[in-house]
Amino acid sequence: MIRLTKKVFFDLAIWMIGLGLAMGVVFPFFMVLMGVPAQMVLTPWFFAACMGAGFVVGTANIGLARGVVGKRLRLLAERMRVVEGNLNHMAAGDGMEDCSPEDCYIAVDSSDEIGESAQAFNNLVGALAEAHQSEGAVSEFSRLLASQMELEALTEQALRQLMGHTRASAGALLVETEGELKMAASHGLRGPADLGQSDHVRAAMRTGQLQRVLLPPELTVEGVLADFKPREVLVEPVMYKSVPIGVIVLATGEAFDEKGLHRLELLRPGLALALNNGLAHERLQRLAALDPLTGIYNRRFGLARLQEEFGRAVRDSSPLGVVMFDLDHFKSVNDTYGHLVGDRVLVHMAKLARSVMREGDVLVRYGGEEFLAILPAASREDCRAVGERLRRLVQESAVRDGEQEIRITVSAGVAATPELTVDSPNDLVSQADQALYEAKDMGRNQVRIA
Repeated sequence: MIRLTKKVFFDLAIWMIGLGLAMGVVFPFFMVLMGVPAQMVLTPWFFAACMGAGFVVGTANIGLARGVVGKRLRLLAERMRVVEGNLNHMAAGDGMEDCSPEDCYIAVDSSDEIGESAQAFNNLVGALAEAHQSEGAVSEFSRLLASQMELEALTEQALRQLMGHTRASAGALLVETEGELKMAASHGLRGPADLGQSDHVRAAMRTGQLQRVLLPPELTVEGVLADFKPREVLVEPVMYKSVPIGVIVLATGEAFDEKGLHRLELLRPGLALALNNGLAHERLQRLAALDPLTGIYNRRFGLARLQEEFGRAVRDSSPLGVVMFDLDHFKSVNDTYGHLVGDRVLVHMAKLARSVMREGDVLVRYGGEEFLAILPAASREDCRAVGERLRRLVQESAVRDGEQEIRITVSAGVAATPELTVDSPNDLVSQADQALYEAKDMGRNQVRIA
């Protein structure tokens, strides 16, 4: 329609009143065609009455349009001003607290263009709210992960956040360390340790692509993945600079919605950066804890572990033993063959000691050629047996230097609680050290018990 002014309702009034007046002019001729005598209707007074009626009808129509359409448009404008205010608050770093559905949404109570406009406005408000929530979620997720450097705490916190944002009922987070996928955190999964061998997990790591596993609702599997009957499982690789460093596994009793999948994609880059930092921190921690020559724990870290194990033994009233041992006549090895060969002997010694210890035992290079084995839940007799196995193994082995075989022996001292009454881990080590010196004084190549 041709625009006459810059005001739509004023244009509408002009057109409606004009149409009413035109109908008033045409109506008398229509009456003549209908058989009414011309002398009755083609009169100035009848023309004036018809045009007056057309004017009244046009005016009434514009009033109705303003009341029906204008009211909805004013409501739409009012809501738009509220959204504008919220957008300004968002730009200033505030939220959209004033734009709840009750405050901003418009009721869609018609199926015409007005209803379509209201629905489009509501969709716009919903998209803005979702964008703001997603931005806030990413910001909060990144902030929480940035506050954690320890890998265990970081992955536990990340998994809780991911499950909350995707409404998953169970999940796990695996990270790649030393060429293997290892479980870092899990919740609600049965047998999570086996996830690293899953074909879907391996495919995600190999391709770097999301794996979606939809399970038929009627399917029942013995030993199902989770403690509930999953409907869908997501296996999402975590990529850092195009290199997979971990895998997210999420399971739900219902299919994941697009909102959850979108939120997961937004959170994944922050998780990748945090995981990479956590793995780097763990590597640095491990390097700081290890003796660079033998690859076993150094004295500082070893004594810290002993403190932990001693505290656990006291709390649980469980045994704790230590074996202090060192190489006999090691100085003569260095003097005769040189320090490089001496280093090889120490490395050989550490490998033999690890071979006789259990998983969970702690081996420490205490100083020079002296080593300390920390044996949680081991009695004095258990510790003596470990020391004796090590002594025999060292005596029967040799380190080759060219054509020469360098044979060594070891002396050991054993101390254990509760057989010994000690007040601190230092007392326990002191008792084992004293037993070691007794073994040295009595001829070496033997194990003595404190």
